[in-house]
Amino acid sequence: MALKGVARSVQPDLQGLEISPGELRHLTGVDPTEVFRPTILHNSKQRLHFLFQEVLLSLALMPIIVGLLHVFVILPFIGSSLIATLITLIVVPIVIVGVRWFWLKRNSSMTLCSLLDEVDRYNTVIKAIHINDQLEAAGTTEILSERHKVIEALTLVKEDLVRALRAEKILRENRNFLMSNPELLTTNLRTVQTLQVNDLASEYGRLLNEALQIATGVQEEMAKLQNKR
Repeated sequence: MALKGVARSVQPDLQGLEISPGELRHLTGVDPTEVFRPTILHNSKQRLHFLFQEVLLSLALMPIIVGLLHVFVILPFIGSSLIATLITLIVVPIVIVGVRWFWLKRNSSMTLCSLLDEVDRYNTVIKAIHINDQLEAAGTTEILSERHKVIEALTLVKEDLVRALRAEKILRENRNFLMSNPELLTTNLRTVQTLQVNDLASEYGRLLNEALQIATGVQEEMAKLQNKR
């Protein structure tokens, strides 16, 4: 399990629960960073990373496009013009960003966007459990006995997330296969709902509730996939 910034070992029951970027690429068939998700604009860190990537792409493409325009458009039809070159240098990056934005929105499935958001929430819960484990080991917080129920819920939620991501990929690539295999659209929501903790106000009660909300979100996206068949 690759949790960033974690120095101490991860508890055995947490290992393998996190859904890594590599696993996401395998499950979805796309690079998650190439999927435009409106929610990333609400997160300052993710927004900055997204904008930085777009700026780098624009800077990489600009010399090529400007050079081609200068050779095949400006020189043959306008001649050597400093003003035309400056206008081109200003307009081309704007056009690149606009086209890129349109392409990302057009090619980003809303269902996939929602599922990737749920994966982020899911991984956040896992990190919260690991932090709580560290606090318990240091003796700075009370040891809670219902941790196993949250782990059980997260295991079921991961199964649903993996199943949903695979189903979304299949729907994009082969709709008929999904129609003939409806079991791919089943979820563990009912099982997750049966898991309860004694103290809902505790940290594990909060995390279990978060896991339930994620499971509900995944079930809703699965229902949308079923309607698209």
